[in-house]
Amino acid sequence: MIDEEMVDYRTVPTVCPYCGAGCGMLLEVCSGEVIGVLPMKGHPSSKGSLCAKGWSSPEFLKSSNRLAKAILREEGEEKEVSLESALGLVVENLNRVLEKYGPEAVGFISSARCTNEENYLLEKFARTFAKTNNIDHCARL
Repeated sequence: MIDEEMVDYRTVPTVCPYCGAGCGMLLEVCSGEVIGVLPMKGHPSSKGSLCAKGWSSPEFLKSSNRLAKAILREEGEEKEVSLESALGLVVENLNRVLEKYGPEAVGFISSARCTNEENYLLEKFARTFAKTNNIDHCARL
């Protein structure tokens, strides 16, 4: 018999990470680890279905190639830094380039794996903060 207090199983609603279609999925989580995925039956976009990429989406969570920490390369050496430090460096250098070369010197590239809302936010950031129209993403749905 399984001790129910020892097993923490739940499903967590989320959006598929593979394209901007926004298919609904449920991550199956057991004791804090993603063990599978299920389609979200009543979701307006996916209507209870997932493509092959959606079904296999939990696999990249376990990949040893996945970047899980901020890494800074200085003089050819890589070292782990805090996320706040890494983001601060990005902001500092982006501001430096914008001040020295202007908004046409920067561009932003998003991903088809982002949701439409995330792509929209990056577009707003590029146009309002950086004052550039140099923005694209690879989703050609």
